[in-house]
Amino acid sequence: MAGRLNGILGFIAHYKYLIVVVIGVLIVGLIDENSFLKRVQLELRISDLKREINRYTEQYEADSRQLNELKRHPKAIERIARERYFMKADDEDIYVLSDDEQPIETNNETTE
Repeated sequence: MAGRLNGILGFIAHYKYLIVVVIGVLIVGLIDENSFLKRVQLELRISDLKREINRYTEQYEADSRQLNELKRHPKAIERIARERYFMKADDEDIYVLSDDEQPIETNNETTE
């Protein structure tokens, strides 16, 4: 038992700097609050948020252009109502054509 303990202590004494460096890298790299792993996760989150900001900025600009168009041209309101909400004048008929695929239902009946 004493020989085994002396062997372990001798190993630790011989490689003490290497052991301290490895433990330090593990703490800083994986376990610590400011770890490398956490930093990578935060960088990914930042890039996602930047993409989201760009998307919302583009949407805001498009909506602002449309709002300005609506303020300047009253006929634009009628055009949007016709395109989006299928509104019509009294003397018109609207036909909505859809090329959406209908799901095919199959009967999965088991025979006994």
